[in-house]
Amino acid sequence: MDAQTLLRAYDQQLRTDAETQNALSVTHLSLLRLVTFDGGRGFVTYPHPDHAEVTELPHLVPRVLDYYRQNPTITQVEWKTRDHDRVLGLHQVLVENGFQPDDPESIMIGEAKMLDVNVQLPAGVTLRCVTEEEDIRAMTAMEDLVFGRTLDDMAHALLRRLALKDGMQLWVAEAEGQVVSAGRLEPVRGTNFAGIWGGATRKAWRGRGIYRALTATRSRSALGLGKTLIYSDCTEYSRPILERSGLVKVSTTTPYRWYR
Repeated sequence: MDAQTLLRAYDQQLRTDAETQNALSVTHLSLLRLVTFDGGRGFVTYPHPDHAEVTELPHLVPRVLDYYRQNPTITQVEWKTRDHDRVLGLHQVLVENGFQPDDPESIMIGEAKMLDVNVQLPAGVTLRCVTEEEDIRAMTAMEDLVFGRTLDDMAHALLRRLALKDGMQLWVAEAEGQVVSAGRLEPVRGTNFAGIWGGATRKAWRGRGIYRALTATRSRSALGLGKTLIYSDCTEYSRPILERSGLVKVSTTTPYRWYR
């Protein structure tokens, strides 16, 4: 499948409904979906816009903020942009209204069967899917260390997700009694897709095929669930690994964040 075919599948299957499955509420404003998630988080998304909608989008930013400001439980809002939408002037209007951009991320997509390969693990490294609280806390503590930030509520959020039985899987690589790499698999209901997220590897264990093995294992699991396509929004650290695994960069996404 070429990049344009994969991008069309992304636009048709992974925007709007697929992004709001766990929402507390969804309000429509023109083509926008104003979403409220648990934890005081607002989220703005929309389908791939046509020419008239591209012109309208920047003018909706102040109205979006008015909506979220009226809800005192909302502490932050993410507006998710995609480069291939080609919305001229949106960056400037978002910044003028208090949104700040995160680093751009590559939208990576590939066929799951292309990622299902055998990868030789270093001696002493094992992979497994975890569900117990102790394992999940060890996983998120490792990710805190790798990302250089504190995700205090991440373990709680993952445990809540597991309780919902929505198909999410948590995979870890272990060596010498510690978690050295980890990542999530998130099947998307009603689509051909499963997402691979949260990939992190301890610095001392990078460059040894562990993350690629986790990617292959998660893709194999996705195929078992009937998912034929894999996607991820990734940083420049992960992009080359995912490309070697068989994913293709189809576009770029940049989250813009507003904090109360």
